[in-house]
Amino acid sequence: MTVSAREKLRRFLDLFSGEDHVLVPIVADPDAIASAMTVKRLLWRRVASVTIANVNKILRPDNLAMVRLLSVGMVPFGQIAPERFSRVVMVDAQPNHHPAFDPLDITAIFDHHPDTGHRAAFTDIRPAYGAVSTMMTEYLKAARIKPSSKLATGLYLGIKTDTANFERQALIEDVRAFQFLFRYTNTALARRIEQAEIKRAFLKFYQKAIETHTIRKARCYVHLGPVPSPDLCVLIADFFMHLDSITWSIVSGIYHDRLIVIFRNDGLRKNAGLVAKESFGPWGKAGGHKSAARAEAPLEKLSEAVDPGDQAQMRRWIIRRIEQRATYAKKRKPGG
Repeated sequence: MTVSAREKLRRFLDLFSGEDHVLVPIVADPDAIASAMTVKRLLWRRVASVTIANVNKILRPDNLAMVRLLSVGMVPFGQIAPERFSRVVMVDAQPNHHPAFDPLDITAIFDHHPDTGHRAAFTDIRPAYGAVSTMMTEYLKAARIKPSSKLATGLYLGIKTDTANFERQALIEDVRAFQFLFRYTNTALARRIEQAEIKRAFLKFYQKAIETHTIRKARCYVHLGPVPSPDLCVLIADFFMHLDSITWSIVSGIYHDRLIVIFRNDGLRKNAGLVAKESFGPWGKAGGHKSAARAEAPLEKLSEAVDPGDQAQMRRWIIRRIEQRATYAKKRKPGG
C-alpha cells in the first residue's frame, strides 16, 4: 500500500524530541545541500539543534557560492564530535557512500541513488526520482510549509543540477516540484550561483586536461593524476561533454589514497552506472545513473592490478578497463 506524504512526514517527525541534537552529514553538492537545509527547516523548533556537516572538502565554485549566498551555516565534518549528537539524518547518500559515515548510527535516510539495502528507523529511498530535492519539496508541502526564498532557491538548484536541466532521469514529480518552487525562487540569485567563477588555481588542471585528453570511439578520457579535490574531476568531466561529437566524458584523478573516476554521457542507450560498477567495482565503490556515475577505489587495492605511482600506466589501465566494458554494458538494459 502506498504511504502518503503526510504519513511519511509524521513517521519521520515522530523520531525526534525537543532534547535531540541532530547531525546531517553530507557529501556537499547542490542536491545534498538543499536537502539538508530542508531537514533543518522541517525540524525547526522540534529539536534542540541541527548541524549540517560536509564530509568532503568543498572547492567547486558553484557549491561554495551556494553555501555562502544561501547562508547555509555548514561546518566541516572533521571539526565536530559525532558522539554528541543523538540523531543522524542522511540525505542524498546511504551509509556506504563515504567512509566518514561508517561509525554513525543513522536515524533516517533520504536518497534517490540505487538502494544498497541499508535501513534506518526511517528510510525513504526512491531511485526513480531525479533529485532528493524533489522528495524534500514533497515533505515541505505535506508539512504545509512555504519555503523561504533561500530554501526554495536551493531546492530549485538541487533539481536543476541532478536532472541536468531535465536532460537526465526525471519523473513528473520532479517537474511538479520544480514548478512549485519556481514561484518562491530568487532566479537572479540562482543565476549568480550557477555562474560562479572558476578558481585560477584550477586553470593548470584544465590546461593539462586539454593537452593530454584522449578520444576513442566518441569517448573522451582524461587522467589528471593527483588533484586537490574530486570536485575538479567533476568540473572537467562536465566541461568535456561540450566537445563536438563527444558522447562520453571520463575523468580520473588521485585524491589522497584513492582513485576517483567520474563518468558523464549523453544518456542515449548508455548506462554510466553499469560501466562504472563493472569497470571498478571489484576494487571499490562504483555506481550511479545512466548518464552520470562515479567510482572510488583505494590505491592499496589497485596495486594488485596497476602501479598507483605510475600515472601513465594508471591512465592506460583505466582506459583499457572502460573500453573492455563500455561496449558490453551498452548492449544491456539499465540495471541489468
